[in-house]
Amino acid sequence: MNIEKVGIVGAGQMGAGIAQVCALAGIDVLLNDVSDDKIQKGLAWIAGALAKLVEKTQLEESASTEALARIKPALDFKAFSDCDLVIEAASENEDVKRKIFAAICPSLKPEAMLASNTSSISITRLASVTDRPERFIGIHFMNPVYKMQLVELIRGIATEDVTFEAAKGLIVRLNKVATVSEDFPAFIVNRILLPMINEAIYTLYEGVGSVESIDTAMRLGANHPMGPLQLADFIGLDTLLSVMQVLHEGLADSKYRPCPLLVKYVEAGWLGRKTQRGFYDYRSGTPVPTR
Repeated sequence: MNIEKVGIVGAGQMGAGIAQVCALAGIDVLLNDVSDDKIQKGLAWIAGALAKLVEKTQLEESASTEALARIKPALDFKAFSDCDLVIEAASENEDVKRKIFAAICPSLKPEAMLASNTSSISITRLASVTDRPERFIGIHFMNPVYKMQLVELIRGIATEDVTFEAAKGLIVRLNKVATVSEDFPAFIVNRILLPMINEAIYTLYEGVGSVESIDTAMRLGANHPMGPLQLADFIGLDTLLSVMQVLHEGLADSKYRPCPLLVKYVEAGWLGRKTQRGFYDYRSGTPVPTR
């Protein structure tokens, strides 16, 4: 199955990033969100991201212009009627995702594929609310989408081979590398990475080290490109908490219990870079540890 037109639900950082790489690969894209304002913000983000690549001479200006021209707004799901694939990139909330998939299906052509960019939720469960579980697959891009090479592919129990092969072909076309995960909570990357970040938050919570000392220790002691608390802010503390809750509930193991300090930060609305405060305060332009 050739994928030449992709619909994307969610114009935030992940959805916009997926739209960007698809358009650069010569694929037509329809970008949807809950309001035209959010779609326009997503389109503006893509334009800015492409402009930076041109400025750094990593992309020809003509290629940037052509990519932008391939991305169109989709004000409702009816616009997806001729899409070969629709990728959901909404917030990491199962109820939200299930409602989106149930609402999309009546607008799709019979052979169209559906995918979720979920970082933790069961693909089999999400597929069960659609009219095409055999054409449903998890395609989990990493953040930031343009820079990160890896994409996790996750088959649900009903996913057919033709769907899996089409998804693999798309990842090759996007010049990325696919790894295959079984449909278990948080898959591979987040099953390993997020408990490590949660443990770093416990280390802070228990007073073993400060934000700065923990991040410095892991950057210089483990050769990580950024510290775990800095990375938590980049991912979004609400997303981190959602994934830890999926792990804790899905695997029933106390080692996945979200740190109470993480819960407190999310309750305060300190979600990281996107709200300008998390384990660092970004409001001055220079990140300052908050603990």
